[in-house]
Amino acid sequence: MDHGVLIFGATSSTGIELSKRLHQAGYSLFLCGRSDKKLSSLAKEVDSEYAVIDSWEKSAVDNVVKQAHEKLGTISAVTNLVGSLLLKSAHSTTDDEWQQTLEANLTSCFSILRSVIPVMQKGEGGSIVFVSSAAALNGMANHEAIAAAKAGVVGLSRSAAATYASRGIRVNCVAPGLVRSQMTEKMLSNSMTEEVSRSMHAVGRLGEPSDVASMIQWLLTPENSWVSGQVFSVDGGLSSLMPKMKAKVS
Repeated sequence: MDHGVLIFGATSSTGIELSKRLHQAGYSLFLCGRSDKKLSSLAKEVDSEYAVIDSWEKSAVDNVVKQAHEKLGTISAVTNLVGSLLLKSAHSTTDDEWQQTLEANLTSCFSILRSVIPVMQKGEGGSIVFVSSAAALNGMANHEAIAAAKAGVVGLSRSAAATYASRGIRVNCVAPGLVRSQMTEKMLSNSMTEEVSRSMHAVGRLGEPSDVASMIQWLLTPENSWVSGQVFSVDGGLSSLMPKMKAKVS
């Protein structure tokens, strides 16, 4: 079976890392994102085709999936690394911010799922991996919109895993903690914010794109075909461990 992988959000920090890993492993890739310039550069590096997508409307996603299928011949794995980060309380979040958060984080996953299933069903099935967040699993202040969207991704993944399991299609979810990336660069430029964020992770460090990419790669590979409907916390213990506190002695 050929292994054609469709990657949405390929020019994100994790997307770039994942694309390079899969290319080195011999997979055929089709990259998607919003920046033609960034996609073109990455596509040359990993010897792949690409397409720009600016909307999550059904027709736009269907068109990209069709292009990917034509170029790859088969689509056996799909992942969505598109997302956003909004750190605001509910009462200070505008209607536009709420809709944009849902669109980027949840609607993107639903639209991709709806479009790739018919194609994957015609083949031998495969693996779909979505990205949630530790914020969806553990209550965090000022995360209402993003936590709600990412919790929706968890529900979508588990329901889809149940629906399509008999057709050989696996659906799993990765829930990262705070990762150093293009998205978090501005936030982590403040040394105090970085230290507070780091201290919340029991293993004592923030995540790197490679931490998340390695888990996604593992889930996409056919060798792990008995894994479906799972949520993997790749978060340094953020969602399940209480960091060891250091008492100050006066």
